[in-house]
Amino acid sequence: MLEKLKPYLFLAPAIVLLLVFTVIPMVYTLYLSFFDWNMISPTKEFVGLDNYINILTNDTTKKVIFNTFFYIVVLILFNCVITYIFAFIIGYVVKRFKGFYKVAFFIPSVISLVVGSILFTWILNPISGPVAIIGEMFGFSIPNWSKTDGLVIIVLSLIVSWKVFGYNFIVLYASVVGVSKEIIEAARLDNISNFRIFLDIVLPMSSATGFYILILTIVQGLQYVFTPIKVITQGGPNYGSSNLIYQAYHEAFVVYKTGESAALAMITLLIFVILLLLEFLFVERRIYYENK
Repeated sequence: MLEKLKPYLFLAPAIVLLLVFTVIPMVYTLYLSFFDWNMISPTKEFVGLDNYINILTNDTTKKVIFNTFFYIVVLILFNCVITYIFAFIIGYVVKRFKGFYKVAFFIPSVISLVVGSILFTWILNPISGPVAIIGEMFGFSIPNWSKTDGLVIIVLSLIVSWKVFGYNFIVLYASVVGVSKEIIEAARLDNISNFRIFLDIVLPMSSATGFYILILTIVQGLQYVFTPIKVITQGGPNYGSSNLIYQAYHEAFVVYKTGESAALAMITLLIFVILLLLEFLFVERRIYYENK
């Protein structure tokens, strides 16, 4: 009897943690999304689907959803596409100082994103920051990016990319250099360019790791961006830098609309699930697995 219970005993701590920190909060959030509550009143007013209707018919929500997808697209460019290219260049093109480049890329990963946000705020200060001072020497000025729609999202994405680039790079680098050296050398003997080697050999054969980084980047677009938004812009200008995660926080802990915050959180979860399903349906099928 004890032997049969052993697997469940080993799984019990993980199951308890999963229930306490994931399943129960998610169910309670779904429950709150049907009520009007400000976290102070002892009673909750049942409003049905009104919170969802208010959110989906709100222009602010539409803008925040657009911002969220904008973040994801920019971060995919910075943290997936560019990282892939750098991993290939360091792995197969650069001949010297590879260790230095790997360390230099990875160092920001151990720095707090809060510290990075403050650091970039100082560096990119449009009046007294180093970039502004150097630009003034050459006769040009930098815009007030934190107050400019579109540009603020790019800069905040750059801050997140600076933080996570090193981790993504190391993971992709390990996969890229794991491609069979014989295949690479055979391609070079046939005078195949590095561009074609990357596109036709390295990219397909390391696509499993690339798929992992793609999913991770989407998660970063939803979650990691919260920190620089909170530290630097608080969702401004006029919700121009807010994303779904920050907006849910804002609704709950700034304006105390807990029901709408919970509904927004559930909509965010639904969007995330849809994105993952689309990836598994249209991207995962094209992934190369060595032992498949």
